[in-house]
Amino acid sequence: MLSTLRNAWKIPDLRKRILYTLLMIVIFRLGSAVPVPGIDSAALAAAFSNSEDGLLGLFNLMSGGNFKTFTIFALGISPYITASIVLNLLQIAFPALEALAREGETGRKKIAQYTRYLTVVLALIQGIGFSLGYFQRFFVTPGAWSTFIAVLTLTAGTAFLMYLGEKITDKGIGNGISLFIFAGIIGRLPAGTLHMYTNLTLGQMNIIQAIFFVVFAVVIIMGIIFIQQGQRKIPVQYAKRVVGRKMYGGQTTHIPLKVNQAGVIPVIFAISILMFPATIGAFFRDSGFYAFVSKWLSSTSIIYNVLYALLIVFFTYFYTNITFNPVEVADRLKTNGGFIPGIRPGRPTAEYLSKSLNKITIVGAIFLAVIAILPNFLGAVTNAQLSFGGTSILIVVSVSLETMKQIEAQMLMRHYEGFLN
Repeated sequence: MLSTLRNAWKIPDLRKRILYTLLMIVIFRLGSAVPVPGIDSAALAAAFSNSEDGLLGLFNLMSGGNFKTFTIFALGISPYITASIVLNLLQIAFPALEALAREGETGRKKIAQYTRYLTVVLALIQGIGFSLGYFQRFFVTPGAWSTFIAVLTLTAGTAFLMYLGEKITDKGIGNGISLFIFAGIIGRLPAGTLHMYTNLTLGQMNIIQAIFFVVFAVVIIMGIIFIQQGQRKIPVQYAKRVVGRKMYGGQTTHIPLKVNQAGVIPVIFAISILMFPATIGAFFRDSGFYAFVSKWLSSTSIIYNVLYALLIVFFTYFYTNITFNPVEVADRLKTNGGFIPGIRPGRPTAEYLSKSLNKITIVGAIFLAVIAILPNFLGAVTNAQLSFGGTSILIVVSVSLETMKQIEAQMLMRHYEGFLN
């Protein structure tokens, strides 16, 4: 990885992209230190100084640590993720949207525009809910004007983050939205390590528990890398054909089916869905519904962990089926004269790819679910209440791997360009 980064830095265009990405992340971190106008930061810090679990932990993770301090980026990019989920689901329900998504670059731009509009609407709703309910008591002068300013600030903060994320994706390296979550988790890593050291010095955790936790974290990281890099190669043979005096085809290649085709997206989607009841409950903070959500949707709740695992499995299959269509792949192979040895072209090839993909996806889905919920039980056993867990490690490792792959792809493309020129 260090060698790849060093080589990428030597290429002027890639160096420019990396610096641009770092600049956007710096802007994000600077905004994370700016509180919403009218908030009593001292009272807020005192109230949530020891709270990292439950609803606060969920929102805090997705906002990169900004929700707990109620900064201008307190909503994070969760409205954008939720809007993306809704648009993807609507494409299945409405043929017009599905047709629009298949129109190539023009259709994707239109879908992206709809996603932006829906993101602003969802950010506005969440901003109203949190300002009127969850954080109302922390305003210096509670009232309509303070609430209006807070809602406007939160909505603008999410829209600005969405803009920065899209700029990173276009002009930088990696997925901008994922990188913001990555930066927020990494930013809390020193505080989490210090908290663990404090527990050791105060006797709240012994050295055996600390070593066990570190070893377990290393094993999780190794497992994530193993699954993320794992793939099944489906062999493809192209038939020979003569065009004029030249012969084309005859080469052998393969279709890579990744064990975790969806990456970290299912985990982010699952968290966004679990956060939705909390968003509704924020409108009615003194109600029984909010008390129910706070009790049963905390990270230590069995119901929460079961729902979390089921949602991860569901979204793994859902997102995989969106990104990899066996019928389209089979048709493309047939058009180009390709076939899988022993499998007839057309429908049999699509069925074979579908079965192979389902078998390998279940492994990735179960692994993602286990990685996401297992550290919750580990924390209960070791009393290691860190600000990062399995979900955080999964996001950090997955985003790191995907970003490095993009850097390698950019380097490979420029290498071939130099060779051809």
